[in-house]
Amino acid sequence: MPGPLSTFDIAGRAMAAQLVRLNTTASNLANAGAVSGTEAGAYRALKPVFATRYAGATATVDVADVTRTGTPEKRNEPGHPLADPEGNIWVAAVDPNQELVEMVETARQYANNVEVLTTAKALALDTLRMGR
Repeated sequence: MPGPLSTFDIAGRAMAAQLVRLNTTASNLANAGAVSGTEAGAYRALKPVFATRYAGATATVDVADVTRTGTPEKRNEPGHPLADPEGNIWVAAVDPNQELVEMVETARQYANNVEVLTTAKALALDTLRMGR
């Protein structure tokens, strides 16, 4: 059985999870408005699935999976170069406003974990100085 996680382990894992979240959000924003000639080929938003990881009495987070969500919007645009024989195209299932909110929230949570690490480091150094 692994030992308890340190503050550095917990914050580091949380930062890694937030980095996955930020990368999926960036991918979603990059593909917002993307068009496909088939429903199967249309971009669907990526969303990380988080899982609690326990180590003794402490817990942190891991990314269990990254899933695709949403249903692409079907539009009839017969003049579009990617239109199928019926004149339909499919637009990516991404809401740019929602993704921007997600990005801001993720950046704040990442910054909070950086602050936790900074504080833990300062406390550890102060503790070592007391021993001199």
